[in-house]
Amino acid sequence: MRPNGKQMRRREALALLAAAPIASAFACNGAEVARAQRAIAGAYVPRFFTESEYETVRVLVDILIPKDARSGSATDAGVPQFMDFLMDDQPERRTPMRGGLSWLDAECQVRFDRTFLDCDPSERSGLLDEIAHPERARDELSHGVSFFNRFRDLTATGFFSSKMGVADLRYMGNEHVTEWTGCPQEQLDKLGLS
Repeated sequence: MRPNGKQMRRREALALLAAAPIASAFACNGAEVARAQRAIAGAYVPRFFTESEYETVRVLVDILIPKDARSGSATDAGVPQFMDFLMDDQPERRTPMRGGLSWLDAECQVRFDRTFLDCDPSERSGLLDEIAHPERARDELSHGVSFFNRFRDLTATGFFSSKMGVADLRYMGNEHVTEWTGCPQEQLDKLGLS
């Protein structure tokens, strides 16, 4: 919920969640971010994910950040490649990611007798809704909740640190200002300052 009482869109909420990890990534790991962006630019062959895992990642990130009128989807922004790069570069992330993707397929096998990729959109959505809110999730879904929280954070970080995601945020920094005239009066009024 926004301060003005209006409902916040999912993309806006993910942008807020992504702000801290992005700042940390740029402050501490600028070289890693640059390498990930170079990897995204070319034809990409996953180094960590299997073919099936990589396709699951592509589907999941686009469920979290689909294409809309303002920008492309998480896949359009290169988030699956970014995640694969992180798994390759940060080995401590590998087991939770691979285990979470396996959990997702196993849960779908139990519920629907097929993998996550083979489920229809309503089945996928139903399962994800159950693990998306830790405070409401059943105890027996704790592994899925843990995986999905990490996955959602990585998706937001990957998207909002990409060129497309920065544009989606309408970030106005990193531009040359020839003359500073101060804060616009409209913004001062909005903040109740003079």
